[in-house]
This record gives sequence, structure tokens and C-alpha cells, in this order.
Amino acid sequence: MRITPAAAAVTSLLAAGLGAGAAAVAAGRYGSRAALRPAPAGPVGFGGARLRVIAAADGRVTLAPGSAPALRPERYGLAGDGVHAVVGPLLRAESWPGGRLVRSLERVTYGSLDAGTRVRLTPKVYTGTPATALRIAYEDVTVEGPLGPLPAWYVPGSRGTWVIAVHGLGDTREQALTALPLLHELGLPVLAPAYRGDPDAPPPPGGRGALGHAEWPDLDAALRWALRRGARRVVLYGWSAGATMALRTAAESPAADGIAGLVLDSPLLDWRAAVRALAGRSGAPGRLALPAPLRGLAVLAAEEYRELDAALAVPDAPTLVLQGRADDVAPLAAARAFAARGGDRLLLREVPDGRHAALWNATPEAYEETLRRFLTPLL
Repeated sequence: MRITPAAAAVTSLLAAGLGAGAAAVAAGRYGSRAALRPAPAGPVGFGGARLRVIAAADGRVTLAPGSAPALRPERYGLAGDGVHAVVGPLLRAESWPGGRLVRSLERVTYGSLDAGTRVRLTPKVYTGTPATALRIAYEDVTVEGPLGPLPAWYVPGSRGTWVIAVHGLGDTREQALTALPLLHELGLPVLAPAYRGDPDAPPPPGGRGALGHAEWPDLDAALRWALRRGARRVVLYGWSAGATMALRTAAESPAADGIAGLVLDSPLLDWRAAVRALAGRSGAPGRLALPAPLRGLAVLAAEEYRELDAALAVPDAPTLVLQGRADDVAPLAAARAFAARGGDRLLLREVPDGRHAALWNATPEAYEETLRRFLTPLL
């Protein structure tokens, strides 16, 4: 699909209308306007109270006080000042709520889980580069984006089909590390680019971001970079706002004929619902906590939200949508409605315990098997 008049209007809106900057909004008027402020680094839409390490030994870590996020199943990271570790399933919850929790401890990536260390649960199970985190060889490359140079990781592979992995809200290229072992096993070359607002990438105009709607030209530049360097076809794999970028690129890029398929993890298909949900996380009506790349997001009216959602056309290429039923940022209803428009070329897979952009963590084996089955015919 190519650019439509509605999509062109949205592009114009974002180019000209994002100068409004951050603003404080009365709670009663929040439904149509939102004000943004920076949030701490880390994936948006996951959250969780800080935990205190009681003890860590013999493949177990005891944490207190207990909280609902810490009860989540399967594999997650523990991150704090100077420390990162990976924990597995919950083994025991004592005197819930607010008591001690015991989880399996898979590894300490760096630092030490000494008694008293403060940590948070995070979807990040890998940190660093492909080489330091996974012992996978890669190259540091540069994609020339419309605003300037974009640093990227390039992992070579034997296939003619490449994957471009683009991260989501509040994250970095490290988000791609979770999927990289499977993609590498399949022989797929992988390009993981930074985009405007990321560390070492150009800032967005005026410091403003737009949940992927204004950032997609950076992904378009990465797509054209890959096609010039030998990719026969490319799978766009995006999380959260990165999924929005993938959809806009598939709809509007002159190079869209080179797209073999799309993988959309927790796509933001309902802008207004996402803004409302993220605003609720700040604890202050009418104020929205978002990461630095989204600082100063436009103040939009209701009809403008509808224009943005209308710009997200169902791609012509095969598309896999991965959506969590526990996602309170990207509504499941929006994913189901989007899938219903896609017919046979769009596959929706729902993850019962999956939160926003943390679907792999909830069911690692099932997630990877779904991804493998989708990608295999595209190789």
C-alpha cells in the first residue's frame, strides 16, 4: 500500500503541529489533550515497585516487599544501580500481599545482589551488545537517516531475507537482543538501528516524538540501506512504537515492495488509548510520564487521534501481530479489530499473561515457536 490522503495529512500534522510542546491539562479535559514529561529510562508499559534483595544464593533470590508485578510468570530481568540479573519463575510467595517473594535466579549479568540492594523487575533479560550479551558477532554500522547518522548493529547471516528490528517506547536497540538468538539460528541477517531521540542518534525536531508516526522515516532509511547492501527482501520487526513505524513504512515507503513481512509486537493501534493509559501511570491527572524520545509530544485534539489511527493501514505483506491480554497500553480490542481487517494475510496471536512489549518474557518457548513458524516461509 502507498500513502493515502489521510496519511499525508497526518504526516503534515506531525511535521507542523508538534510545536505545541508539553502542557499541563485539567483532569476533566484530559480526554482530548495530554501533557508530557520525561520518565526514567526503561521500557514503558511494564512498571513495578522497587524490590529489596533479602538474599541470593543457591539459584534463588528472595525479594521484599512483594508486589503484583513481581508475581509475573517466566523470565525477567532485575535491574538496579550497577546490577543486572535474570530471574525465572516464582517459587514461593510468603505472607502475600507485601511479603517476601522467592524466584529462581538464572544468572547475575553484572554487579552483585547483596542484601539490601534495590531492584526493579524489567523485561530486559539481555544488556550490552550482541557480542557481549549473546556472543554473536556483529558490526557497528551507520544508516544515513533524514535527520542525520543513525548508529545500528548489523548481524550477518546466510539468508537473502533480512530482519530489521526496531525497538519501542522507552527502550533501546537492546530490545532486539531477546529475539536475536532465534533470528540468528534461522540464518537471518539482522539490522537493529537506533532512531531519532535515541542515544547517539539525532534528536527529534524540537525534542518531540510521536509514538512512531513521526519517526518512521528513520526505519524507511534503514530499509533502503538493507536493500542497497544485498537484502533481497526484508521483514520489519517492531515493538510498541517500533511496530507503528513498521506499519507506516509498509504503507508509505517507496521501497515497500522489498518488504517480505511484518512482525508487530504490542503495536500501538489506538493512539488515544495509549496516551490515556500512559497518563494514568504518572499518578497525576492530565500529566503523562514518557521516556526522553517522546518528550514534548504534540497536544492533539480528538479528531487528530482518529487521523493517526486511520494512517495505520493493514499491510499487503504477511503480518504477525503479537498482543498481550494483560497489555494496558495497547488495547487487545484494537489488535483484534485490526486483525479482522487483515483477512488471511494477518495472523493474530494473543499471550494470556503478556504485558506491553514483554510478551516473550511471559511465554518464551511459545513466542519463539510462533515466530519461527511465521518466518520460515519467508526465508
